[in-house]
Amino acid sequence: MIILGTNSIKDTGYDVANSCRFDDGSSAYMSRTLGTPTDPEKWTWSCWVKRSTLGATQTLFSYDSGGTLMEFIGFNSTDSFRWYHRTSGGTVYHLNTNRLFRDVSAFYHLLVVYDSSQGTDSNRVKFFVNGTQETSFATSSYPAQDLDSELNKANAVKIYSWNGSEFFDGYIAENVFCDGQAYTTTDFGEFDEDSGIWKPKDVSGLTFGTNGFYLDFENSGSLGADVSGNGNNFTVNNLTSIDQSTDTCTLNMTTANPLHFNATIPSAGTLSDGNLTFTSSQGSGGYPAMYSTMAVSQGKWYAEFKVTTGNSAIVGIGAGSLRGGFFGGGYYDYAYYYDGTFYNNGGNTGSQSSYTDGDIISVAMDLDNNKVYVAKNNTWQHSGNPSAGSGGYTITAPASQTDATGTGVYHFAYGDAGGGTPAIQGNFGSPPYSSNGNSDANGYGNMTYSVPTGFFILNSKNLAEFG
Repeated sequence: MIILGTNSIKDTGYDVANSCRFDDGSSAYMSRTLGTPTDPEKWTWSCWVKRSTLGATQTLFSYDSGGTLMEFIGFNSTDSFRWYHRTSGGTVYHLNTNRLFRDVSAFYHLLVVYDSSQGTDSNRVKFFVNGTQETSFATSSYPAQDLDSELNKANAVKIYSWNGSEFFDGYIAENVFCDGQAYTTTDFGEFDEDSGIWKPKDVSGLTFGTNGFYLDFENSGSLGADVSGNGNNFTVNNLTSIDQSTDTCTLNMTTANPLHFNATIPSAGTLSDGNLTFTSSQGSGGYPAMYSTMAVSQGKWYAEFKVTTGNSAIVGIGAGSLRGGFFGGGYYDYAYYYDGTFYNNGGNTGSQSSYTDGDIISVAMDLDNNKVYVAKNNTWQHSGNPSAGSGGYTITAPASQTDATGTGVYHFAYGDAGGGTPAIQGNFGSPPYSSNGNSDANGYGNMTYSVPTGFFILNSKNLAEFG
C-alpha cells in the first residue's frame, strides 16, 4: 500500500529536470518588460504547479498599471483558480473556478488559452487542468471580442507575484508562454497509457512568438533564463541557486504536509521553503509534529533533517495519527528527541547522543524487516547499521497496526518535543540548504551523507518501483 499524490509514474518518457522553489515569506518573484506582441488578442500560458500554502491569494502571471488597468492569473484565497482582466474604463472580465485546488502533495498542470478573436464568448478564455477542460465556474464573464490582453503587450509584467504582493508559495516547473498561438492541452501533455496520469511533453518545438518564453529552471545561476530561443529572460528577485529544485512534475518528491498536522495544536508553527522547513512557535506545553506527504507500508526509505534551532527538536517516523497529544506518544511513533532519548508509546525506549544546532539527523526506515535507524552526523545510534540490517529499533509492522492510531503506513515526521521553538529542515531529496550531492542507487537525491545500501529516497519514481 502507498499513500501519495499524483504524478506517480516509474518512467514518463519525457523527464523534467528542475523546478523553482518559491517561499512567499521571501517575497520571491520574477519580472520583465515585454515587447510589441505578435498578436495581443491571442496567447497560451502553461505551467506545472505544486502548491505549499493554501487559503491565500497567490498570483502566477500579472500586469497592473497602478490599479486602473490590470490582468492576472492565479489562485484566490478560497483556493479556486482564476483569470481576471479590468480595462481602463473599469469593465471587469473574470473567470473563477468552482473547483478548489488544495492538493499540496503533487503537481497540477494549469493551461490558459486566450483568443479574443473567437465569435463565441466562452471560447475566448479556456482553462485546462491536468489535461481536462474546466467548464464549471463560480464567476464567468468573458472578454469582449478582439479585446487586447494586457499580459501580451509592451507592459512590465511579473510572474509569481502581483504588484509586490500575492506571492506564490510552492514549486513551479515548465512555465511556458506562447504569443500569437491558441494551443490546446495535448500540445503540452498526454495521458500515460498504463496509469492514466497526465504527464508533460517536450514543448521546445512550439511556436513562441515575439513575447513568448520558456522557463525550465535548469540554469541555477540564472533561474529566469528563457530557453525558447527568444532570449526573453526574467529578472530574478529574492531567489538564489538553492531555490533550484529537483522536485518536478516527473519526479514528485515528498514534503511536509500542512494538512496533516497535530490537530490539537493547529497554530503551533510554520512551514516554509516549499514545505521543507518547520519552525515551531509553540514553546513549552505543546508538541506539534509534521508528517511527510508520502507514506509507505513496504520498502526501505531514507531522509535527513538539518537542525537549525535544536532546543527541543524531534525527528523519526510515525503512522500519522497522534496519541497523547505528542509525537512519540503513540504506539506507532518512533521519535528521536534532541536530548538523546528515543520515544515510543509515550515511554523512553532508548538512549543515544543528544543533538543541537547544525547537526544532521538521518532516518532510515526498513519496512521489509520492520526496523528504524537514526544517526547523528552519520554516526548510527543504538548499534545500528541499516546497510547490514543490524541494531537499530524494532517497529510494529505496518500491517499489524491494530488500534485506533494505526493507519497501516509510516510517514517521516519532525517537530517540537516541547519546551522550545525548534527549526528543522527536511531533506527528502532536494534540500533547502547546501548538501553534498549523495544519491541513492537510482541516482535520486542530494543528501549530505551516503544513502545506506538498499535504501531509497521517497519520491514518485522510487515508489512506483519499490513501494
